Amino acid sequence: MSRWTVSDIPPQQGRTAVVTGAGGLGFEDALALARAGADVIVASRDPMKGSDAVGRIHATVPGASVRFERLDLADLRSVHMFADRLAERHDRLDLLINNAGVMVPPARSVTADGFELQMGTNYLGHFALTGRLLPLLKRAPAARVVSLSSIAAPQGAIDFDDLNAEKGYRPMPVYAQSKLACLMFAFELQRRSAANGWGVTSIAAHPGVARTDLLHNGPGRSSLHGLVRSFLPFLFQPVAQGALPTLFAATATDAVPGGYYGPDRLAETRGHPTAAKVPPQARDEAVAERLWRVSEAMTGVIFDKDESGRRAAPKLVGITAAA
Repeated sequence: MSRWTVSDIPPQQGRTAVVTGAGGLGFEDALALARAGADVIVASRDPMKGSDAVGRIHATVPGASVRFERLDLADLRSVHMFADRLAERHDRLDLLINNAGVMVPPARSVTADGFELQMGTNYLGHFALTGRLLPLLKRAPAARVVSLSSIAAPQGAIDFDDLNAEKGYRPMPVYAQSKLACLMFAFELQRRSAANGWGVTSIAAHPGVARTDLLHNGPGRSSLHGLVRSFLPFLFQPVAQGALPTLFAATATDAVPGGYYGPDRLAETRGHPTAAKVPPQARDEAVAERLWRVSEAMTGVIFDKDESGRRAAPKLVGITAAA
């Protein structure tokens, strides 16, 4: 794994990949996969940004197989429609990169389904998306799902009494919870895949501290976070470098099922892919199993329930400790 780069990505011809998010890390993931020969679907809620990403990839990789599909992870109806369109056009899915995210908006807001925005977009939207795409993933000979966590995850805790931050909203703790949930989801998905014979490999990754627009789009350019991002760029590694752990998890032959990868230098803030340190709370299988059950109830998406991956279920916006 020493100094692994995009030049080490194995050929991806014949593989279909979905990458959520059209900018920053998502763009770099899609570009690298297209360059390696994959059929890439850029999934984003912003058609203009998605079309621009596809155009830039075509300009860089003439003949690339890449297209845009609209997907709003903050709206479960959009998630279901996206999955239905893919099922109509593809008989399998080889790679799903759960990358798109929202970071520390200053004021609490909610998704179309009433979930707190960070938890709803970063975690619950991707949980539902993965469940709806599971039938396609199971039909691939060696499918992988890569879920993006963060170096903020160790500061997170799963608060079953207030998953939607209705009792009190603090941007960074809520963000950390959402990214811890993503990490626990990746581990639990691997356990369930192995136990049920789904044949899907689940791996987690984080980018360290990368020069994306998350801080500009979340707290805003005039916030303290945004000003640091704007005027101290040397604190952030290039986006293409930050994408390497995700691409390693997605393509490397020696990426371990149920593994977690991040940068190898300066407390995992920058560098080349290596095994990342797993926060102790992410190893709690009882909490992970409970979070899974609660997530199914909130989203109405039941993994491996049937070919649709969906059933009618109440959306439990107010989750209590008894869940």
